Amino acid sequence: MIDFSLSPEQAQLRTRIEEFIREKIIPCEADARQGPHGPRDDFRRELNALAATAGLLAPHVGHEFGGMGLDHRSIAIAFEAAGYSPIGPIAMNCSAPDEGNMHLLELIATPGQKEEFLRPLARGETRSCFAMTEPSPGAGADPSMLLTEAREDGGDYVINGRKWLITGADGAAFAIIMARTPEGATMFLSDMKAPGIVIERILDTIDQGFAGGHAILRFENLRVPATNVLGAVGEGFKYAQVRLAPARLTHCMRWLGAAARAHDIARGYAAKRKAFGKTLGEHEGVGFMLADNEIDMHQCRLTIWHCAWLLDQGESAGSASSMAKVIASEALFRVAACKFWVGLVSHAKPWWSASSGRFAHFGFTMGRPRRIAGRLRVGRSGTRNTR
Repeated sequence: MIDFSLSPEQAQLRTRIEEFIREKIIPCEADARQGPHGPRDDFRRELNALAATAGLLAPHVGHEFGGMGLDHRSIAIAFEAAGYSPIGPIAMNCSAPDEGNMHLLELIATPGQKEEFLRPLARGETRSCFAMTEPSPGAGADPSMLLTEAREDGGDYVINGRKWLITGADGAAFAIIMARTPEGATMFLSDMKAPGIVIERILDTIDQGFAGGHAILRFENLRVPATNVLGAVGEGFKYAQVRLAPARLTHCMRWLGAAARAHDIARGYAAKRKAFGKTLGEHEGVGFMLADNEIDMHQCRLTIWHCAWLLDQGESAGSASSMAKVIASEALFRVAACKFWVGLVSHAKPWWSASSGRFAHFGFTMGRPRRIAGRLRVGRSGTRNTR
């Protein structure tokens, strides 16, 4: 039987992070360096320094590389508390895409690659990006449609192709690039300042919460040494799943923290705003919406913790993380929408409203996780498959 009670250490961790976010990070949310494409790098570094001073930098990374070395269940507690502020995960260096890239590097990179790429990333000295998604007709939800090509040339690989919606590319120190080789999809590590990497443009999106925004990249005869192949040649799809299954869940953890913030804003407003002789919260319609928020968040938290427990047991949890992403994104969109329905649009910071509105995007892009969850639960011949 799974025990959902918190250990004394986990309870203390949650309290520490909640106090840190409330006292150190929320006051920074109005900083002018938080722009339309995320925080400027000097602002990010200042936030990282605050977290490092508090001993809360990189909760998911092992002690060897300067992180807190938490297991997945403790990560769920830490990331939810961090997500209470849209810049909390950035401050604690556990925001996408860096968090997922650190996880992948820690699992499959060579010792030399870990020193060159992982250690400075975990310390907050650098940022990274993950270049897999391509414009049509290339790889999107279906990574097997990968068009970016890597051709072996002496001791190097020469990469040509185009990527888009690449989060954090502008200002990143390095990229993990997915490209097609004769052996199959392969991952490569490349310095973002290398000749042959072109940032075509930074996309304008509703989101403002990721450092470096979201970009379109072009690779023109990009040379990457064979020593910068990440893992084995031809195993890129397998490694992508190693990265993506936990990353689905860590998104849910951070969203849950953001939803809790939206709910608290709605609840606070409903407690003081009056109409027809009583507070909004005393009207059944609003009270029921707030109660539904509590129910949604409770269900999401249990779903997340269950999947984290599976990962801690050594399972790949592909089906469980897909189900968690569907459940969490749709439930948390309802929570965020409640903030608007209760009448708070004019009371929210514009970029915080955009962050809450992000749930609309995630709520309507759950087709692939639904398919994964359904396919893996049914299985071939009816057996359960958690890959």
